[in-house]
Amino acid sequence: MTLMCIPVGDDIGLEMHPDTDQYIRVEAGKAIVKMGSNKCHLNITCPLHVGDAVFVSCGTWHNIFNDGDCSLKLSSIYAPPHHPWGTVQPNKEDADS
Repeated sequence: MTLMCIPVGDDIGLEMHPDTDQYIRVEAGKAIVKMGSNKCHLNITCPLHVGDAVFVSCGTWHNIFNDGDCSLKLSSIYAPPHHPWGTVQPNKEDADS
């Protein structure tokens, strides 16, 4: 499980996991999810609110944008893990490096 806090006006970053399905749930805030089979063609767009969740199949390009006026808090479940146990990345730049 991964917990994320996305600042107002920011996003998780466009990504695709070739061999991992992912379940993402909004814990606080408001979001827009964009998904598609090609990173240049995200043809699925949907608003998400507290308690909403989205299932992202492996191989699907996706990004989630904070569409509210407070921090967006997400929980994400996927396996196998992509980060060693106990990993903390205080911001997007740390996560990307």
